[in-house]
Amino acid sequence: MAGFDPDVWFRAVDVAAVAANGLLGGAVARAFRFDVVGFLMLAVASGMGGGLIRDVLLNTGFPVALTDSAYWVAALASAGLAYAIDLGGKFADRALLVIDFVGMGCWAATGTLKSLGVGLHWFPSIILGVVTAVGGGVIRDVMVNRIPSIFGGNSLYATIAFVGATEMAIFIQVLHMPNVGMAVAIISCGVLGLLSRWRNWQLPAPVNLTVPRPQFRFKPRRRGRRVLANETWAPGDPLTENLEIITPEKLQEYRNGKS
Repeated sequence: MAGFDPDVWFRAVDVAAVAANGLLGGAVARAFRFDVVGFLMLAVASGMGGGLIRDVLLNTGFPVALTDSAYWVAALASAGLAYAIDLGGKFADRALLVIDFVGMGCWAATGTLKSLGVGLHWFPSIILGVVTAVGGGVIRDVMVNRIPSIFGGNSLYATIAFVGATEMAIFIQVLHMPNVGMAVAIISCGVLGLLSRWRNWQLPAPVNLTVPRPQFRFKPRRRGRRVLANETWAPGDPLTENLEIITPEKLQEYRNGKS
């Protein structure tokens, strides 16, 4: 398409993901009955936390969230929307679920793209893509004293972000089609995320393997009963079996030897 600027597309996707995850932060604030400050803090942390971590690690200047006012507008607007509208209904829950995984695909793709753009190897770029996608949710959960959902016990989350970031890296490094990679990552993360939540896909639980502790016991060698019989009495033997009979002649011989 003539005049199409990929940077504009990437920025629009990134800002949309900020707004989507800001809504999720606002939904958590409503569940905990926070005031307007709580809504603002959770929306900002959930919407921009992952991108801030990525930009600080890349060390390429000020984080984009601090230099582009569109990110703040999106985060604050989503906080206000969540504050004014109850998002606890069934339809809202499903909509937030879709928004969550679509936003994950956006950030996994943009995080990988920016990391590759500054010259990082493909593997740390994928890891930073995952950090961008799940970092805001981790900060949000820690702020409300919850165990982050990416640590397990739930349907797949960080794994799906890893898939989206890997797809983006392949489309950039191998196929040289970043625009298509962005679309594929968003769609695949959305589809796989909904399927994992519907089918409750989880990673395998820890395996309970026990390694026996080695025991080194040196037992003394037992001597046979025949040897013991020559030295002392053994249970079951007659008490007089090894006693010497003292005769008068032997007693007289003993007395003569003493004198």
